[in-house]
Amino acid sequence: MYVPAHFAEPSLEVLHDLIIKHPLGILFTHGKSGLDANHIPFELDTGSGLHGTLRAHVARSNPLWNDVKNADEVLVVFCGEQAYISPTWYPSKHEFHKQVPTWNYMVGHAHGKITIHDDERYVRGVVARLTRHHEESQPTPWKMTDSPKDYIDTMLKSIVGIEIEITHLVGKFKLSQNREARDIRGAGDALKQQGDTVLAQAMLDRIS
Repeated sequence: MYVPAHFAEPSLEVLHDLIIKHPLGILFTHGKSGLDANHIPFELDTGSGLHGTLRAHVARSNPLWNDVKNADEVLVVFCGEQAYISPTWYPSKHEFHKQVPTWNYMVGHAHGKITIHDDERYVRGVVARLTRHHEESQPTPWKMTDSPKDYIDTMLKSIVGIEIEITHLVGKFKLSQNREARDIRGAGDALKQQGDTVLAQAMLDRIS
């Protein structure tokens, strides 16, 4: 990924937060069948490994888990907030008329080595933790024991676990850092007005 220095996000904590808040990653592999991409919700274990460890599961019918080998290098892309930026939001545009549209966004690229876990105990743990995390905001959280044991056992046999040890984590937060403070503020305020509050605040925090 091309990352100009002013758009680089070096903080491991910030990038972990991006992954936790936007857990649906795009897993890119290059196995026996060639280049492939799968959209998968991941669990991040921040305390495992130097940069963290990603865990997830895929359908047994998905060729991914047979297509790669343990320790193969993979890439997982996590996308945060993003929005179009109009040059009309820049105060300087109205003075010099030398601005063009752009797109602001926050992304993290997790490079790592994959391990396949065709193991019922492993996938049960992954499903239980993912479910617990994403159900906690529900009025009546669903849990695995809400379904018959034999049904859950059958469902678990239909999935395979994957684990990715993150070896390198790259962040690119394109938040108009190359603009004047007044232009960042103008674009941030416009984004807030249209409801893109998280991206807007991330931009405004750069000049506060």
